[in-house]
Amino acid sequence: MEELAMLRQLIGQVQELLRLYGSSHLQPHTQLLQPPPPQQHSWCFINLDDKSAEDDCYSYIMKAGKSGTFKMLEPSSKSPSAKRSRKEKNRGRLPDASSSTEMMDQIWQEFPEDLFEAVIARLPIATFFHFRLVCTKWNSLLTSHSFSQQCAQVPQSQPWFYTITHENVNTGAMYDPSLKKWHHPTIPALPTKLIVLPVASAGGLVCFLDIGHRTFYVCNPLTRSFKELPARSVKVWSRVAVGMTLNGESTSGGYKILWVCCDGEYEIYDSIMNSWTRPGSMPSNVSLPLYLNFRSQAVSIGGTLYFMRSDPDGIVSYDTATGVWKQFVIPNPLLLSDYTLAECGGRILLVGLLTKNAATCVCIWELQKMTLLWKEVDRMPNIWCLEFYGKHVRMTCLGNKGLLMLSLRSRQMNRLVTYDITSREWLKVPGCVLPRGRKRQWIACGTAFHPCLTASA
Repeated sequence: MEELAMLRQLIGQVQELLRLYGSSHLQPHTQLLQPPPPQQHSWCFINLDDKSAEDDCYSYIMKAGKSGTFKMLEPSSKSPSAKRSRKEKNRGRLPDASSSTEMMDQIWQEFPEDLFEAVIARLPIATFFHFRLVCTKWNSLLTSHSFSQQCAQVPQSQPWFYTITHENVNTGAMYDPSLKKWHHPTIPALPTKLIVLPVASAGGLVCFLDIGHRTFYVCNPLTRSFKELPARSVKVWSRVAVGMTLNGESTSGGYKILWVCCDGEYEIYDSIMNSWTRPGSMPSNVSLPLYLNFRSQAVSIGGTLYFMRSDPDGIVSYDTATGVWKQFVIPNPLLLSDYTLAECGGRILLVGLLTKNAATCVCIWELQKMTLLWKEVDRMPNIWCLEFYGKHVRMTCLGNKGLLMLSLRSRQMNRLVTYDITSREWLKVPGCVLPRGRKRQWIACGTAFHPCLTASA
């Protein structure tokens, strides 16, 4: 009986298949014995007394080979089709290349321009080197006023560092601390027969001065926007200290550059007027000569420039808005060497080497405005300082805007480290190696700048 029940079930499946295929082999007196299950498959039994129908079903379900061997057939709601290749299957499903290209062109044509610029402005700065090569339209964004407005809404990122190496004084190396990666840009407009050094920065622009202290240049290292400043009205060939500040929040409002030498001579360049002016002479309350600390870069806070001096130790400041000079006598910490000014969030800090006996350590001090004294706030981890023990270490500060980069070197050592003033985090910097080179470069000097795609010289 089991065999008969199985046969009836199989014949019912075959009958259903034949019905779907439009076959007329089966007789009309088949009986529906049960309702369809949830799968929506109909199960039918054939009247086995009809031999013709039974023979027709046997021709479908008998498998070649042994007699009486059956192959179970799964119910199906779809008619069988000839096997087709994947290319034929996808032919009606996927658009061809030409229609796909047309669709993409239409999407980009209708893409909102302001949304496009907002996205581009928020990309990592490092992607700019590839982004500007995509097409002329993307490269032209640099001069777009609307794109400048989008960039102004993006929070200021960590400063980068533009440095000069001993081995390649005519080419610079930029360090991106967020990616911990060195970039090697070329600025074709900079003179190749003269050695020019970065001496100050503001708003994404870097100020260069030739080694003979004669000619100033301003450049955006990212976009290669370049400008040679007019000749100075005062012919001073002695060494000068240089400071740079913005007139407003961005370079669109212009910038000012101040140079000052030890005898009190100074001049100011205004980018709006594109000329140098000499507002006046040094006031009597400022002791001359200044004995400026040329190892320390100037600090700019709210349009006021601060320079380090000695004899007496302290700071001299110049307010670019009012044209007023001030002097602050601030004694330096004991046993201090290779010190330089720094700033972070309006605070004035001092970074330098503290040496006692054979031990050397990098220390950070903050200026207390009420007492005009330096207060130590942090120092390099002791395990790092052990590397300096017994060595004559020299330090150069390559950037002093919130994030410091320090070059520590001796005959047996050459180290680059960064210090985040806000988070008080010390990090080692990977060595600077030229593209396709292996030799590690020695950093000679540098300055920090906030990368800005729209800053124009």
